[in-house]
Amino acid sequence: MKAIVQTTFGSARDVLKLTEINTPTPDKADVLVKVHAASIHIGDYYTIAGLPYVMRPMFSSMRAKNRVPGMDIAGTVEAVGEEVTDFQPGDEVFGSYKGGFAEYACFPERTLARKPDNLTFSQASTLGVSALTALQALRDQGKVEPGQKVLITGASGGVGTFAVQIARTLGAEVTGVCSTRNMEMVRSIGADHVIDYSEEDFTEGDRRYDFIFDNVGSHSLSQTRRALTPTGRLLGNGAQVGGWFGGLTDPIAALVSSLFVSGQCRPFVSTSNPEDLASLKELAEAGKLVPVLDKSYPLSDTPDAITHVGEGHAQGKTVLTVDTADA
Repeated sequence: MKAIVQTTFGSARDVLKLTEINTPTPDKADVLVKVHAASIHIGDYYTIAGLPYVMRPMFSSMRAKNRVPGMDIAGTVEAVGEEVTDFQPGDEVFGSYKGGFAEYACFPERTLARKPDNLTFSQASTLGVSALTALQALRDQGKVEPGQKVLITGASGGVGTFAVQIARTLGAEVTGVCSTRNMEMVRSIGADHVIDYSEEDFTEGDRRYDFIFDNVGSHSLSQTRRALTPTGRLLGNGAQVGGWFGGLTDPIAALVSSLFVSGQCRPFVSTSNPEDLASLKELAEAGKLVPVLDKSYPLSDTPDAITHVGEGHAQGKTVLTVDTADA
């Protein structure tokens, strides 16, 4: 089968190669999926680049076990292991695990769910890391309730577009922060208010929020907390990544701060589980969660797609069409 293989750390155009490798064989609890589409999240860019440098030993260990990057896919079940009970060949599925930038991928049964009937494979492939992060951040970390005021920075990005919509389903009054060119799109997906960060700094305004989901990290924790209500909560999910430790200092500061400052949420890493995948499927089928697609690339152009996401200007999600006939 054809797959994108990572040879070392660096620029995606230098270290990713389209290669013929063996089709994986599912273990007892695994599902072999014929991949129709895969989506990219910013973490793919950082692990391929090996940023920050201090994380390279962990990234190297991950790559040693699987040289094919990519986590989020949608496709059709090709074969199942003997212990798999929920899926059978021919089922249309989506999920998040590893080894997704390929014509076939083996995923544990628990990391997959049936594809929403009303979404294309390209759309369904986006319901992975970014959507899970938004769901778990707002529902579990922020404990958002109806009537609360929620502010989401990076509202036009991969996580942000899902967060705006999920916050609305939780009954919140949503304010999105984005660039001028993305304001209308952010309104169209449900934001009650939109702030153009080039014209207004939300940390210096008079409005206060019950929960701030910061996907950018362009302000310090103390600056961002100025925009909270007295009982408000702050969760950071973005930082400037680079060099040896860039991107880690903010989560570490937030972790330490959470021990002493009321309302400071601890950093977290989203997890794929059947219950939350089912929740995303339900929201999508109800028309309450509509993926925003930015650009689409064929599998052979994965290096260009990764580079595009890494530049930080994608509007919603960037997708790889692995099987162009079905994506």
